[in-house]
Amino acid sequence: MSKISGIFASVAAAAITLALTSAPSYADGPIVGLITKTNTNPFFVKMKQGFEAKAKELGLTPQAYAGKFDGDNDGQVAAIEQLMAAGAKGILLVPSDSTAIVPTVKKARDAGIVVITLDTPLDPPTAADANIGTDNFAAGKLIGEWTKAKLGDKAATAKIATLDLAANQPSVDYFRHNGFLAGFGIPVKNPKHYAQSDSPQIVGSDVTQGSTEGGRKAMENILQKADQIDVVYAINEPAAYGGMAALKAAGKDKGVIAVAIDGGCFAMPWLKDGIISATTQQYPLLMAADGVQEVADFIKSGKKPESIDSGEKLITNEPMPGVPSITVEEGLKLCWG
Repeated sequence: MSKISGIFASVAAAAITLALTSAPSYADGPIVGLITKTNTNPFFVKMKQGFEAKAKELGLTPQAYAGKFDGDNDGQVAAIEQLMAAGAKGILLVPSDSTAIVPTVKKARDAGIVVITLDTPLDPPTAADANIGTDNFAAGKLIGEWTKAKLGDKAATAKIATLDLAANQPSVDYFRHNGFLAGFGIPVKNPKHYAQSDSPQIVGSDVTQGSTEGGRKAMENILQKADQIDVVYAINEPAAYGGMAALKAAGKDKGVIAVAIDGGCFAMPWLKDGIISATTQQYPLLMAADGVQEVADFIKSGKKPESIDSGEKLITNEPMPGVPSITVEEGLKLCWG
């Protein structure tokens, strides 16, 4: 499971727009910063754990920030400005807006700060020094391939609802969505965009902010126009769960296949119970730990950071021929580590 705005905020506004996490000062070593989309999403909680543990191990001083909500670009701008003022040597960033944040990232890099994106690349990706995270297109492709194999001959006529992330379509959003389409066999019209009109099989699309309530509301909106849904693609498991809850309330959940991306521990019971049929798991703790290591290497030797694919695995209890997967039980042992 993983699945997703503006004037520049001033540093003085940071107390309003940011949640500055209070991390212990492990050392008087160089400052490394982490900026996530929110500080409540379990995905980012796990990422922060990996960040702080690795910083402690390497003698760096961690400072963690988060936006007030998914899409809070102004808050992330303010966080970068605060880290620049604090003399940070490196910043790990999960951008809420892959394009709008680029000018501020450039200012940080021009000041000699290494900036590594985690999970969500910038647009263009080269605007950061490196990216460490899931190959989100590959993650989407896996669940698309699985869904097509699961449906068999019915795939060609299946009615699809997509529960996406955010209206500004950050890179993580369009990579996952378009990866799903590619895996399902639907041609991708625009590799940096998605729309319901991409295929007549898509009977409804809406954004969810990656939350259960967002998924519920999005599906309720879709049901006002769509009388049949066979497949639910969701940006992450909370959105998928909310969408399926709305379908169940409407009496239209029978036989529906729901797939998502993230693979959090909390979502494993949903897969075990069949509420979600398959997901692609990613590994935020590893992303953050690798990011801190890249910053430490840069500080020590000036070594240029390298992009790293932190991996992605399809999780389902209904394996399909030709689509590599692991079981829910195996996913529970690995989740977000």
